[in-house]
Amino acid sequence: MKQTCLPVLVAVAALATVASGCHKKIASTPPPPPPPSATRNTPSRAAETPRYTPPATEQAASSPASRYPDAKTRARIDELLAKIEDAYFDYDKHTLRPDAIQALQADSTELRDIIVQYPDYKLTIEGHCDERGSEQYNMALGDARAESAKDYLVGVGIPATQLAVISYGKDKPICDEHDEACWQKNRRIHIVAAAKN
Repeated sequence: MKQTCLPVLVAVAALATVASGCHKKIASTPPPPPPPSATRNTPSRAAETPRYTPPATEQAASSPASRYPDAKTRARIDELLAKIEDAYFDYDKHTLRPDAIQALQADSTELRDIIVQYPDYKLTIEGHCDERGSEQYNMALGDARAESAKDYLVGVGIPATQLAVISYGKDKPICDEHDEACWQKNRRIHIVAAAKN
């Protein structure tokens, strides 16, 4: 009986050893995921929420443009202003005559196309009168003449915010003779670039 018990005892001891090894604590961390495959067709999380990064040229274009023209552009504006002749008026009138409109039309379209790009660039329309009449009356008449020219230029598309008016009345004549030919030269508007603030 001793011989039959020995193999049973060995089997029981072996089972106990195996059973005690099975009661070890199982690791709680899951195994790491498999590495991503280069040929995998499933979209990654980054692809689900793409971020837009504009190209460098587009970023440069979106930066605010200058509100005042550079020296080359100002030189072109000065050329255009020199070409636009003074607009002349009849005695005691502030309405634009056909020849005054033609003078303003000369290069006002190109002038407008340039100026609208630079909101801080301003023009001043000067109103002038001949020597006849009181100082006060001529100041008002010069202002009305400048306003008529401004209305015309606003009508061709130059923003009103870029046009200022000033009246010099009879204070700045370009002709000093005391006759109609000279007085006609003094009844005018003149457009100049305003001083930069």
